[in-house]
Amino acid sequence: MIEAAMIWNEPNNKSHWDPLLDPEWTHYADLVTRTGGAIAAVNPDVLRVLGGMSPIDPHWLGRMRELGALDHVDVVAVHGFPLDWNLWPIHAWPDKLAEIEAAVPDKPVWVTEVGAGSFGADEVQLFGLKRTAELLIGRAPRIYWYSLYDLPMEWGATTRHREAEGSSYYRHFHMGLIRADGTPKPALDAYARVADRMGLMQWFHFHDPRLDDAVAWMKRLGVRQLRTGLSWADSFREGALDWFDRQMDALADFDVTVTFCFTPEHLGVEPHHTSRAHDPQAFADFCAAMIDRYAPARAQAAAAE
Repeated sequence: MIEAAMIWNEPNNKSHWDPLLDPEWTHYADLVTRTGGAIAAVNPDVLRVLGGMSPIDPHWLGRMRELGALDHVDVVAVHGFPLDWNLWPIHAWPDKLAEIEAAVPDKPVWVTEVGAGSFGADEVQLFGLKRTAELLIGRAPRIYWYSLYDLPMEWGATTRHREAEGSSYYRHFHMGLIRADGTPKPALDAYARVADRMGLMQWFHFHDPRLDDAVAWMKRLGVRQLRTGLSWADSFREGALDWFDRQMDALADFDVTVTFCFTPEHLGVEPHHTSRAHDPQAFADFCAAMIDRYAPARAQAAAAE
């Protein structure tokens, strides 16, 4: 069941939203305002989440408040990877949450992506998972570990400069609890002990062959909460709705936070998934249509009875 909808992924990260095309953040704020309203009109019970910020930045959040975007979301989300990408230590997690809670005392703060990769060693990931659980379980109302699977090298990571980023790029391929060949890493057993309290964040690519195995793994682990995505760009592919239907049907037994993001090339100011759209209402309409298809208000009400 869809319990929440996230409006974009890491919007203040230049790999996911081009700040040169939106230097004052007015376009993203407009996107949030339109989309938040559109989702609420379809199903007011679906929580609207401000796209997980990365880096964690209370000043950026203040700008969202100035532009009125926070009036159209119910939750603020953060992402953090202190052992791989961030310039702060893992032990600073409570301080990072406190910064955002002080900036938005009227909204819950979710950690919608947190992780530690095995790029350097499996032992680093194992430590990262255990320490993250100690720091965040009971501290944040929702936590999503990134991720279940390693990203296969041949698929490529969604970043702006790819291999030019050096080890920062290659770390993307080692964030899973299960290797690309299907073999578990040591941290998987440690995750199983907290899976009922720490959800998973797992992207599924278009016609992802891992979907059924992922569902089986998550049920075996006892996962209850899952964050995933539906791509606006993918919605223009042939057979998109068939794939979306299959994905969401497979995930029906979990409490799902669905992330809407990625600009279709033909609808962007520039032909890139990070570009702002010519017409932000088109994105809002896509999100509303997906909520109507997979979390209509009448179905949610019937499930609650």
